Amino acid sequence: MKAVVCTEYGGPEKLEVLDWPAPEVGPGQVRIDLVARGVAFPDTLTIQGKYQTQPDVPFIPGGEVAGIISEVADDVTDVAVGDAVLAGIGHGGWTEQAVTDAARCVPIPDGMDIADAAGFLMNHGTTYYALKYRANLQPGETLLVTGAAGGVGLAAVQLGKVMGARVIAAASTEEKLALCKDQGADEVVNYGDGELKEKVKALTGGKGADVIYDAVGGDIFDQCLRCINWNGRLLIIGFADGRIPEAPANLPLLKGCSLVGVFYGRFKQEEPEENDKMVAELVQMYVDGKVRPYISMKLPFSDAPKAVENFNNRAVQGKILLVNE
Repeated sequence: MKAVVCTEYGGPEKLEVLDWPAPEVGPGQVRIDLVARGVAFPDTLTIQGKYQTQPDVPFIPGGEVAGIISEVADDVTDVAVGDAVLAGIGHGGWTEQAVTDAARCVPIPDGMDIADAAGFLMNHGTTYYALKYRANLQPGETLLVTGAAGGVGLAAVQLGKVMGARVIAAASTEEKLALCKDQGADEVVNYGDGELKEKVKALTGGKGADVIYDAVGGDIFDQCLRCINWNGRLLIIGFADGRIPEAPANLPLLKGCSLVGVFYGRFKQEEPEENDKMVAELVQMYVDGKVRPYISMKLPFSDAPKAVENFNNRAVQGKILLVNE
């Protein structure tokens, strides 16, 4: 089978399209003939050898997939050959077929587009876990989303509105902010001038945001910590800026706020039953028309290096999918 393979850690130039042996199906596993594959920021970090958990090279990147089951192990009973499923598989998705544990598969319901399914679970799963379980976001609270035009950012805008929050979307260009507004943001702020703190304070009567969803890190995180409300929760999603910030301990003390880590992959491992319930809620939201991934680009999966380059240039709005040739 054809596969995009990371032959050594580095940039997109380290990805090669190779003939790769199809993996065997083991106990509890299924084979999925893939239709679409998501591209996410963690994929770009994994290729560089910078993610929290790293496969050894060479490996096939790609953690989110959707397709049709073509083979199941004898002990698998929850899904069957012919089922359309989406799955979060860690890595191994930028190829023609993927083998994964049946427990990772989520049936794609009637009304869910199979391409949307490939770009749904990582961003919306991370975000719903963050807002519901880690921040306990309440109706009427103000939610600030940084990097709001990216995949997880737009998921936060959508889910924040579903959960009844007032959503302030923050991004670096007017084009990105227009997209956030179109996706439901109540207010938008451009932080390209370095004045995020001042603008958020102005929009909140000087109080600051109750919950801040920060996937950017760096200088933006520093400003977020200075525009958070009393009893606020600052969600640490990731570090697209590249710099992992260090928080002065006196600020959480003075503001009575919490710095809250969000690691969706660990949550799935530690609390699988709770994750299953959460995913079922998300899928129902999609079916009900309340949330939907914003797909900005579809590329043949052999063009994965181009997708990674777009991420590295911070040119991605919403989600990129890799589809069949």
